[in-house]
Amino acid sequence: MAAIGSAVGLGNVWRFPYVCYENGGGAFLIPYFVALFTAGIPLMILEFSVGHWARNAPPKAFKKIGRKWEWAGWWAVLVPFVIALYYVVVMAWCFSYMIYSLDLRWGSQADVFFKNFLGDTGTPEVFGSISIPVVLGLIVIWLCIFIILYKGVHRIGKIVAITVPIPTILLIILTIRGLTLPGAIEGISYYLTPNFSRLTDVNVWLAAYAQVFFSLGVAQGIMITYASFLKKKSDITNNAFIISLADAGTSFLAGFTVFSVVGYLAASQGVGVTELGIGGPTLTFITYPTAISLLPVAASFFGMIFYVALLTFGIDSAFSMVEPMVSGLHGKWKITKAKATGIMCIIGFFISLVFASGSGLHWLDIVDHFIANFGLVMIGLVECLILGWMYTLSKLREHANETSEIQIGRWWDYLIKYVIPFVLFLLLAIAIIDNIINPYLGYPWWVIVLGGVTPCLAIFLLSFVFMKIKKHTEAT
Repeated sequence: MAAIGSAVGLGNVWRFPYVCYENGGGAFLIPYFVALFTAGIPLMILEFSVGHWARNAPPKAFKKIGRKWEWAGWWAVLVPFVIALYYVVVMAWCFSYMIYSLDLRWGSQADVFFKNFLGDTGTPEVFGSISIPVVLGLIVIWLCIFIILYKGVHRIGKIVAITVPIPTILLIILTIRGLTLPGAIEGISYYLTPNFSRLTDVNVWLAAYAQVFFSLGVAQGIMITYASFLKKKSDITNNAFIISLADAGTSFLAGFTVFSVVGYLAASQGVGVTELGIGGPTLTFITYPTAISLLPVAASFFGMIFYVALLTFGIDSAFSMVEPMVSGLHGKWKITKAKATGIMCIIGFFISLVFASGSGLHWLDIVDHFIANFGLVMIGLVECLILGWMYTLSKLREHANETSEIQIGRWWDYLIKYVIPFVLFLLLAIAIIDNIINPYLGYPWWVIVLGGVTPCLAIFLLSFVFMKIKKHTEAT
């Protein structure tokens, strides 16, 4: 349940539907499920096997593979923590809009979100002022993360028993309501109309693999950490299939939820769906609220349901990104869970204030772009190379088969050693070439260095620093 909560997050609601449409509509499901079964699920089985076998968070798990690989474990827990720093900011936006839904005070214009709410300066070069509503939301979110994590895995188990099913139920309610609206069919058609000619485009296939990697929460240390808490006889392979299919199913359902209402808005305004703007924050904080405001009955109720669903989807992912770092500190230096959680939440809160500024939206966009396209891909690649080539991979396969109803064969070894590394290397190479040819959004070089290169480099260097600190302690 915790792993499903981690995998299913805000990206399922606002990213998958848009990526699906942009890459062939209903035809995109073909490369998506190919990617799911050839890369997503095999990598999930790998991480579950490592965590379950090592019985530790990533730093100690990789150290058990070989002492010189401990840095890879720290790398795997630092990247999701950096993601959490700006992920909670989006959740803070959702928290504020949940409050605004009581009287629909969010308005219906882009200026309301960008200028009035965020205080957007229009550029990362002008810091601007801190948004008070966002700061208040950050306090609430970081406090919730601390309360959930500080007592350890038993508290997490109780929380996810509530936060995993509730947003799915709310999403179903919203979908049913959306499908009854005039214009809903046009929105669904926009979402699912297959364009099979796009299947010959290699970029569509790469987009499918990228969506699977980023959506499932693999290559983030999360699944290794959660698997370390599993009982010795827990079914590893079944868990991997259930979690991956639950994530894919939720993404697909979210498309109906979103585009039925988007179709209604387009019909109400007498415009085409393409004219509304349906990517990222625009979809969630401008397009969808505008549509909700036009509902003839119970607009506040359905607005509240939407943002409560986003918050409950998001909170599981948020604390899952912090938990590997907390477990790493706890296992490394024997810091108590409560103290380690408190330290990371306080540090996280103050750093996340940068993204609550007038330039925060732009810094969030830059950091996310480089962490997602370089940080996560590099971790996945290094993970496959270390476990596939520097360790006897068949031992992990045998460990998974010992407790699993679904037996995996040597085909799994080939996927981990050859197929997944090839795809990840291709994604990395394309990202590097694309950023060289087309500097990201035309930002100045110092902005790219500060917001993109610096976080990635800091994560890499800190991985070795933590490793050295431990060695020095042992020597002393």
